[in-house]
Amino acid sequence: MSRTAKIAGVAALAGMMVTVATVTVSRPEQPMAASPISREPDDQRLAADLRRCRTITMPDSGCEAAWEAKRRSFFGRDDKQ
Repeated sequence: MSRTAKIAGVAALAGMMVTVATVTVSRPEQPMAASPISREPDDQRLAADLRRCRTITMPDSGCEAAWEAKRRSFFGRDDKQ
């Protein structure tokens, strides 16, 4: 590749970088929507169940239900099947 082609390539890359930076800076900032966090009595009961379940080594249906409820809460799905 010739020296002239390399210089042209670097100039084109620099031009694209400047364009992207300019567009990014000039774009209006979108406000982030805050997700509501609720601490209900059920959440406290669930937290107590999860603390108890951390030490259990045998399968326990109550613990499995608590972990599933925590997963649903974490992923934002409150649909109980």
